[in-house]
Amino acid sequence: MSGGGPIIAPRIVARRDSDWPALLDLWVAAWRTTYADIDFEARRDWLRDRLVQLERGGAQTLLLLEGAGRALIGFVTVDPRTHWLDQLCVRPDRFGSGAAEALIEAARSLSPARLRLDVNQDNRRAVAFYEREGFMRIAEGGPSLSGRPTSIMEWTTDGAPQS
Repeated sequence: MSGGGPIIAPRIVARRDSDWPALLDLWVAAWRTTYADIDFEARRDWLRDRLVQLERGGAQTLLLLEGAGRALIGFVTVDPRTHWLDQLCVRPDRFGSGAAEALIEAARSLSPARLRLDVNQDNRRAVAFYEREGFMRIAEGGPSLSGRPTSIMEWTTDGAPQS
């Protein structure tokens, strides 16, 4: 799937409670595109509960919006204290548009020294993206919610994994 062209008047903003419906719809659509065999619609409440819990602990969810309104293109959730990037999600019709790169830059603004994340090993598109962004595989992760093997990847300012 190729991108839908450059993002017009992009901006990064903090998530508001009124953004939940659009954020959850985007998350379901993006994951459904990646793993059509999984019912992500049934996991909407899980995601909302997870993000609320992470945000209560200090994480921030930033949205990538386009145009004059609040047209949601993607979002990222990062905990600056732990450097953990928990979610990065882009609307499927904007895959390849530069949206994910803009969200990684937003994540790096919250955690400028390093970022760590867990990625499904069979999500080749995501793994290749993170590698292009300078992330290195540093460990095996646990199984994902779907039971898929994961890898922990890390980006640091100097390109060297940290312990």
